[in-house]
Amino acid sequence: MIFKQSLAGIAGIIFSLSVVAAESTINRIAAIVNDDVITTEQLDAQISVIKKQIREQDTRLPPEDVLRAQVLEREIVKQIQLQLAKNTGIRVDDNELAATLTRIAEQNQLSLRQFKSTLENDGYEFNRFREDIRNEMILARLRQREVNNRVNISQQEIDNFLSTQAAQGNADVEYEVFHILVPVPEAASARQIAATKKKAENILAIVDKGTDFQETAISYSSGQNALEGGALGWRKAGQLPTLFSRVIDNMKVGEHSRLIRSSSGYHIIFLKNKRSSEQHIITQTKARHILISPNELTTETDVVNRLNNLRNRILAGEDFGDVAKLHSEDRGSASMGGDLGWVSPGQMVPQFEAEMNTIGLNEVSEPFQSQFGWHILQVTEKRKLDNSKTVTTNKARGLIQQRKITETSETWLRQLREEAFVDIKIAL
Repeated sequence: MIFKQSLAGIAGIIFSLSVVAAESTINRIAAIVNDDVITTEQLDAQISVIKKQIREQDTRLPPEDVLRAQVLEREIVKQIQLQLAKNTGIRVDDNELAATLTRIAEQNQLSLRQFKSTLENDGYEFNRFREDIRNEMILARLRQREVNNRVNISQQEIDNFLSTQAAQGNADVEYEVFHILVPVPEAASARQIAATKKKAENILAIVDKGTDFQETAISYSSGQNALEGGALGWRKAGQLPTLFSRVIDNMKVGEHSRLIRSSSGYHIIFLKNKRSSEQHIITQTKARHILISPNELTTETDVVNRLNNLRNRILAGEDFGDVAKLHSEDRGSASMGGDLGWVSPGQMVPQFEAEMNTIGLNEVSEPFQSQFGWHILQVTEKRKLDNSKTVTTNKARGLIQQRKITETSETWLRQLREEAFVDIKIAL
């Protein structure tokens, strides 16, 4: 829980910051957030990053004061979350951070040294980028604990979701959606609600005039994705908040909605594009194997030689299943002659699946190694299977989960923001 900072505590912060140079230091404070501050230097650095991202989206920049206010609000909410993470023991050590940076570099087909140079050539200070990534990792872990892990989905919810999708006929449709949120304060008075609605109506009027939706979102939305133009990405109807999914099916590409009221505020959504999903046909493989693992008395060379001998006996006419029953150390399958049943893609470890996909029907593989030991295997059958029902069920679970996470996250962040002490020190 983040508690509001006491006046004595705030005074202590301001006093300690003013010891060196009172006026010049206070002028460099953009906002006090509980026990910490956001400096104008930090704010300006984030504004520069956001400006670059908006230009890369080919979206017109909002007025400087509007952008400054939006970025500051995002930094305030981020600071509150980082404080909660720190106070509750969430950390990312240097080794974890280094591994993540290396992975990001590899995804861009660069070494870490090349990636660093590329960032700096593009105007990003690497050390700042490094700490931003650390913070993003911390925030992801915090959200996982505070939001994601608390979202539960019942089988009844999945069944209801699939029934609704089938009735609507849009189970395979995905939508590219953008979003503007005008939040209503928690426990708002009738006057506050009326003022918020009026503000939302004014924003809707701007959109109605044909102003670019993403530009409007950057300027006016209080949603988590405001500075990305309100982009929610590609989502199925069930992945969206329920109020959105009821509206979006009747919208045409390029249209925006009227005001949508929810417990969190007023929303406007924009449908940029939509597409259909594909049927899911997979190839299943029926295979059997013999596993032998090295131990204190048996070297890897001994194991490979033994498997080669068993393979030669099978090639000479012995039944694979009989040999597996006598010699395989995989006790789960040995009693069934090494039979693994029908195997779907991704079900086996990569080394095993690669070998299984390489050999032909009824061939017996050469010995190969996996994390479990050494194997020989035989593929006895292959078949095509329409896996759409399983995929649809799994996707339904994922979509419901993401919808719940989105809704829960917005409420959680709003509560954190309202409970925190925030004093903005710059003119906006």
